[in-house]
Amino acid sequence: MKIIARDIPPRTVWALEQAGVHPLLARLFAARGVLAKEELDDGLARLLAPDTLRGTHEAAVLLADAMALDKRLCIVADYDCDGATACAVGVRGLRLLGAKNVSYLVPDRVVDGYGLTPPIAERVADSGADMLITVDNGIASVEGVAAAKARGLQVLVTDHHLPGPELPVADVLVNPNQPGCDFESKSIAGVGVMFYVLLALRSALRKRGVFDVATQPKLDALLPLVALGTVADVVKLDANNRRLVAQGLRRIRAGAMPAGVAALFKAAGRNAPVATTFDFGFALGPRINAAGRLADMTLGIECLLTDDAGRADELARMLDGINRERRDIEGGMRDQALLLAESLFATDGEGIEAAPAAISVFDAGFHEGVVGIVASRIKDRFHRPTFVFAASGAPGKEHELKGSGRSIPGFHLCDALDLVAKRHPGVLLRFGGHAMAAGCTVAREHFQTFEKGLAEVAGEWLAVAALTRQIETDGPIAREYMRIDLVDTLHREVWGQGFAPPTFSEEVEVVSQRLVGKKHLALKLRHQGQPIDAIWFSHTEPLPAKVKLAFRLDADEWQGVRRLRFLVEGAEF
Repeated sequence: MKIIARDIPPRTVWALEQAGVHPLLARLFAARGVLAKEELDDGLARLLAPDTLRGTHEAAVLLADAMALDKRLCIVADYDCDGATACAVGVRGLRLLGAKNVSYLVPDRVVDGYGLTPPIAERVADSGADMLITVDNGIASVEGVAAAKARGLQVLVTDHHLPGPELPVADVLVNPNQPGCDFESKSIAGVGVMFYVLLALRSALRKRGVFDVATQPKLDALLPLVALGTVADVVKLDANNRRLVAQGLRRIRAGAMPAGVAALFKAAGRNAPVATTFDFGFALGPRINAAGRLADMTLGIECLLTDDAGRADELARMLDGINRERRDIEGGMRDQALLLAESLFATDGEGIEAAPAAISVFDAGFHEGVVGIVASRIKDRFHRPTFVFAASGAPGKEHELKGSGRSIPGFHLCDALDLVAKRHPGVLLRFGGHAMAAGCTVAREHFQTFEKGLAEVAGEWLAVAALTRQIETDGPIAREYMRIDLVDTLHREVWGQGFAPPTFSEEVEVVSQRLVGKKHLALKLRHQGQPIDAIWFSHTEPLPAKVKLAFRLDADEWQGVRRLRFLVEGAEF
């Protein structure tokens, strides 16, 4: 592991400080590319204009016409947190704007697979719907859209995934990554895309005289859901996404949120008045995702849709229980997958590891709903692009393996799959995704061909240095900033993918160390001559007496007293 410090432009830091930004925050923001205080303005007026997102105007006209005729609208969602929040935003938003008949359908991960498939389109048509609206999926559903159109449905596709070589022939496509779209935030989540469609629809309804600026529904009530889905989907937090998340957090901290979001905070043991992006990514998001992985995402969506606090608490407790089950399954799978991955790291006669540049593992006992999480864990452990496969549970498809992959910086996973497909025709039955996360399906007999093909591509694309894990940090932290109140200041900001949370690095003295809970390393350190406690979660190997650590600042509370501590992220020695 290599710990490196970000470049911190001194002139930018000075300019931000002169504009009134706290000195520590000025340093952190400058290191993340912020050039002026105006970029930190998270007001709604600073959001990118809806009309710059291609297709929103046409989508608004399509929806406004349908609502005027009381047509039945059906949203087809995805079974992850982005898809669930996008569905809830769509249902709530359309009803707020006057739609009288809005329903939804979410595919089953095992039975239906991903996206708008022809059987899903048939189910929507059989339900009596007039219009099908996809959220967080659909851009690759060429056959599904065709099937829906053949049944006489109008189709509106809202998505954010990368399109394939052929676009579906829908009535309207809204996707920032479709050809010809100039929308600046290419990393907006699926829930963000649906929110933008609603903003455009409200504008269209104003022009039709349905309401005016004074009487129009306030869509900002949807922002807590937009914020949750955006962070949980681990999209890059560019300036526009950070504004959406900041606005959602602001409302949650003020107590203005759907009953289901409040119930999820309670079930997770988190405190909504001091909500952070970490709560979205590591507490609420996983509980919603668990429903799609092991049960039925309808539970997650219903939790986000209900306005009944009692029902919300009941659903949140159910989601919490499913998440506990998910953690148990994941733990066993992770241990087995680690053993399989370690077996790939051969040792030559001189004791030097000859490691593959990419890892692919499969076991007949793996659960397909958890392969993505386990792939992420393996990727973190070995710093290699990783795919984990499980046998498909869909009837008649037992011969197929469904895999989920996670990547490392510098390796575009979806492009790599495309190259594997070209080099080995017929091996990949289906694939799609992003640069850092993707999914694919292969026939069981072709698993080894896929494994070797992906490793070959990774070996060609990744230099040796890229296969060494690096932690990018903000360098040393001055003693004057080692205060509890600054921990709270840092936690209030929006951090996440592409706008990394503050991580510092320094050489420290290890005074003592012990294992807690058999899997976490508790440390007593001496930092700049002063004692400080630290914890390294999910790490058991002892550290030397002096070591360079990468760490985040945290507040540990015990018997009502809050104390500063370090959360260790990595070590270089």
